Amino acid sequence: MKMPLRRRRFTLCADDFGQSGPINAAIIELVRVWRIGATSVMSQGPAWPEGARALRDYHHLTDVGLHLNLTRRFEALDSTRPLIWWLYAAPRGKVDREQVRAAFLSQIDLFVKYFGRLPDYLDGHQHVHSFTDIREVLTEVIAECWKDRPRPWVRAPDCVLDSCGVPLKGWVLRRASRGFSEHAAREGLRYTKKLAGLYALDPAADYPRLMKRWLHRLPSGTVLMCHPGHQTYDLSDPIREARYAEYLYLNYRGLSDDCLSADVSLVKFADLEATSPQADSRFLRY
Repeated sequence: MKMPLRRRRFTLCADDFGQSGPINAAIIELVRVWRIGATSVMSQGPAWPEGARALRDYHHLTDVGLHLNLTRRFEALDSTRPLIWWLYAAPRGKVDREQVRAAFLSQIDLFVKYFGRLPDYLDGHQHVHSFTDIREVLTEVIAECWKDRPRPWVRAPDCVLDSCGVPLKGWVLRRASRGFSEHAAREGLRYTKKLAGLYALDPAADYPRLMKRWLHRLPSGTVLMCHPGHQTYDLSDPIREARYAEYLYLNYRGLSDDCLSADVSLVKFADLEATSPQADSRFLRY
């Protein structure tokens, strides 16, 4: 059934679609039952071409964006570097902007090739899109590719809500992305007012408890990132166990009940600032 749209609203954004079949399948299931408001795509991922065909059937239920990647190495991809390299290079002016630009344009092309249109939004794997110098390339690419079209919204990691047991990770993220929201505002881009979902990506972290905390604390307009996936024994995915723990919580009544308890509504990004208290949310159907 439809749930009334509450005063506080958030978007649940599932990252890494396209990385693998088990991740795709889990996200598609969650989109179908309105547990996801945004889906971030890794367009170089081996599961993207097939996943795009499945996701097109549900594009009206979720924003579909591009998860820009400079750190995850896929086959035949040689422009990636470890996150630590970007954390060192970006604030020191050592980023090769042309190389980053080429990587971003290639990923946008792959998105459009299989999905048939431009992404609704842009964010970054490990938040690299927000780093110094890289953010400049991001806005140049948006101006080039979107031109007269409505510009995509972007994720602002400098507005992270809390660190949930990983204070160093939170400090590094805020430091690396410092000033990104101001940059997005100057460029006339819509951006996330708050970002939640940062934690150790460890199944021992007790994901349901963390979600209850976020849902009760998040201000309206928050984008809450998640990384669901089906159970797999793929050793190349270091967060595979956390993905499955997230999927189990999101796919059952836990999320619905916790949203009711916290008096929040899960919506698409476009509906975060809806003003009518009489509006209905299609999400969290029973």
